[in-house]
Amino acid sequence: MRSEDRVIIAGGGPVGLVTALALAQRAIPVVVLEAEAEPLKDQRGVAFHPPTLEMLATLGIGDDLHALGLVVPVWQIRDRAEDAVIAAFDLGILADETPYPYRLHLGQHLLVPVLLDRLRLLPHAEIRFDCRVHAVVQDEQRVRVLARSADGAETALGGRWLIGADGAHSAVRKACGIAFGGFTWPERFLVTNIAMDLERLGYARTNYVADPERWAVVLKLSDADGKSLWRVTYGVDPSLPDTAVLLEEEVQHRLAEIIPGAFGPFPLRYAGSYGVHQRVAEKFRIGRVLLAGDAAHINNPVGGFGLNSGIHDAMNLAAKLARVWDGVDDCALLDQYVRQRRHANVAYVQASSIRNKRVIEERDPISRRAAYAELRSIAGDPALAKAYLLNTSMIASVRDAATVS
Repeated sequence: MRSEDRVIIAGGGPVGLVTALALAQRAIPVVVLEAEAEPLKDQRGVAFHPPTLEMLATLGIGDDLHALGLVVPVWQIRDRAEDAVIAAFDLGILADETPYPYRLHLGQHLLVPVLLDRLRLLPHAEIRFDCRVHAVVQDEQRVRVLARSADGAETALGGRWLIGADGAHSAVRKACGIAFGGFTWPERFLVTNIAMDLERLGYARTNYVADPERWAVVLKLSDADGKSLWRVTYGVDPSLPDTAVLLEEEVQHRLAEIIPGAFGPFPLRYAGSYGVHQRVAEKFRIGRVLLAGDAAHINNPVGGFGLNSGIHDAMNLAAKLARVWDGVDDCALLDQYVRQRRHANVAYVQASSIRNKRVIEERDPISRRAAYAELRSIAGDPALAKAYLLNTSMIASVRDAATVS
């Protein structure tokens, strides 16, 4: 087999590595090009939904992830001002719909080593770090990329297909001239990890704290030392520099406002900020180049859809590309990948994440009370709650996308 008979994957994060493993396990040669010099340690994505767990289990890593993660069957929507629960939802109601009727909290930086370990066992899988793609050329048969290391050294690689899973600032997407339409939220998001027990205060392991000014997402994480570690994410004034919003006293002040029942100082283990966008690529495919994950679509994190939808892209694409590679189907099958995954992202991920954010930050008192009443009504009716959870767990989006021809 020629050295260029392979799939090139730009991006060594969870989406790129899941795609690589799903292909390599089907005996399809892959090379992963990661711009950073070492495995990614990004801690933003932490919540894995039921259909994502089902998909990852097919790769043989389900037990590994459950050994590292934290099972979360119940989540709450809370009112910050009242310090009270608006509604609580138990994913156990989906036990007849999925073998995983819960979320699994696991930092994506812990998923990456699991995927790398599995890939390194496969002789036709290669991972190259410090290899940033910056140019793409293709014809009807091949695609070639130019990559550059941090010291400026150039590498040229060829393959049958190129998958851009290289994040929101995707060099692959830009090299192909694909528009990335949408908008940027005015505020930045600040992510903190604190080492304290919030369950004693009545918090579930997933909480969406509603407030016009001080909304937040509060999640319990699994921690390597067995201690209680919580993720608190909230919006910060975009006019303030990171040096201001990341000051210890400012973070402590905000945390005290968000979690009024706790007494500081909060044992802070991590803090970082980032901009948030709602964007979808105009195209997910140009010839022999395909996009997946954040390279194709990005959204705000309220609901935990971003990492999950990227993995759904990866598994859908790998299955279809394998059929094309083996000659079972022609290249038109990859256009179905585009239709299915773009539909799922526009109709579900974008719409739901925007709606979720607007609900927890609603300023109008009348609209806020109406939203709270609706949530309580849904939570109190088993049939309505099940339908609601099928949507919020992403089971509905995966099933619906599968019907798109």
